[in-house]
Amino acid sequence: MSERLLFLTGHLAFPRLERMVASFGEAARDWRIHDIGVKVAALMTLEIIQRRLPRPVAADRVILPGRCRADLETLARDFGVAFERGPEEIADLPAYLGRGGAPPDLTRYDMRIFAEIVDASKMSVVEVLAKARELARSGADVIDLGCLPDTNFDHLEETIHALKADGLKVSVDSADVSELERAAKAGVDHLLSLDEETLAILPNKSPIVPVLTPRPHGDLDSLRRAAQIARERGIGAILDPILDPIHFGFAASIARYVALRELEPNAEIMMGTGNLTELTDADSAGVTAAMLGICSELNIRHLLTVQVSPHTRRTLQEHDAARRLMFAARADRALPKGYSDALLQIHDRKPYAATPEEIAELARELRDSNFRIETTRDGVHIYAKGFHQVAPDAMALFPHLAVEHDGAHAFYLGAELMKAEIAYRLGKRYRQDEPLDFGVATDVSEEDATRFKEAGHTMRKAGEGPPKDAADT
Repeated sequence: MSERLLFLTGHLAFPRLERMVASFGEAARDWRIHDIGVKVAALMTLEIIQRRLPRPVAADRVILPGRCRADLETLARDFGVAFERGPEEIADLPAYLGRGGAPPDLTRYDMRIFAEIVDASKMSVVEVLAKARELARSGADVIDLGCLPDTNFDHLEETIHALKADGLKVSVDSADVSELERAAKAGVDHLLSLDEETLAILPNKSPIVPVLTPRPHGDLDSLRRAAQIARERGIGAILDPILDPIHFGFAASIARYVALRELEPNAEIMMGTGNLTELTDADSAGVTAAMLGICSELNIRHLLTVQVSPHTRRTLQEHDAARRLMFAARADRALPKGYSDALLQIHDRKPYAATPEEIAELARELRDSNFRIETTRDGVHIYAKGFHQVAPDAMALFPHLAVEHDGAHAFYLGAELMKAEIAYRLGKRYRQDEPLDFGVATDVSEEDATRFKEAGHTMRKAGEGPPKDAADT
């Protein structure tokens, strides 16, 4: 017997939800829909559900529309069955339910992120600590202290001690062996980077795990010799054949990673993605996804990230999202598709929640004068009782609204229509009264971050209740 799901909805959404559930075929044979008796989902309250939902509930899970803000714990306790908040739009239901009717699990990952503070030697201990905490909140597992050539790092030991006292893992990245020796004595967790010659600075069975690199550059034989020396001396090590920038050996460096994995099937390997994200004028989310896809296939479990260029200011968050996405897809032996929209920053898979025909049907059903705004493939729609206009740009719609003498309402509609136009032109999902969702490119509230972890996709800040011009869902 498959899991029994019960979907609660309102009058207007019922036909669309019915069609969507039917599209699941045999997998949905034990799924049911109940019209709770309100027009739109945002009007569904705790009291209405308690009063109108028949008992006992013949379901394993009850799924509420995302715009319903009823208290889930109270409902679960009252009805003796699990309640959860689903997506805000019916079009997102397949992605939410995922495989087997359960949301994708994006809590798991097996890649560690080393986040480099490239100019740590020029920062105070307090500044480094503040930056490190910020990086850790964004997903960093290890804080990497970058050392600069011809720049004294007199407070290196003090900085390491402060980070360790704060519970952080620390690595030091330097081309100066004397700085690496100082870091080792200060109790650092990792050293970047040693080779078959400089590995001698660590004693046998050292608890410090070095990152080993080839010398000369690109020489896998030297890297493997260093790995063998580390094994013989009882030192755990991570191997990094070094990723080169595009047009400066990029393809050959990818080949080195493939060759190293074939030659060292059990080795821990690191990839530093900064030479690609920092040195390519392209949005870094897609670059990161592709590189972590390679890491996932080659079982590369250590990532060195840098975010210095303004266009890479969210690289760390992108790596965190990508490692979760790749783990989930690999565990399912599936494509990394349909699990999360965290990396869909510019375009969405499904930019429109409804078709022009569905919007026209909704417009005919409306019995109030509040404006609703939505986007479809033919442009931006604004509609209310007896009113429906559509255009590809906001300015073309404004003359039809008759709000020139209502400044507050005109301002609200202008802002919403401009947001809708941006969404329409980019191919982003528009939701009235909510910010556009740019994935991990922008911050989310604490509530939304929790929902992201639970639901497996990027969430927007939800309203307290139905706003004046709320869209019907």
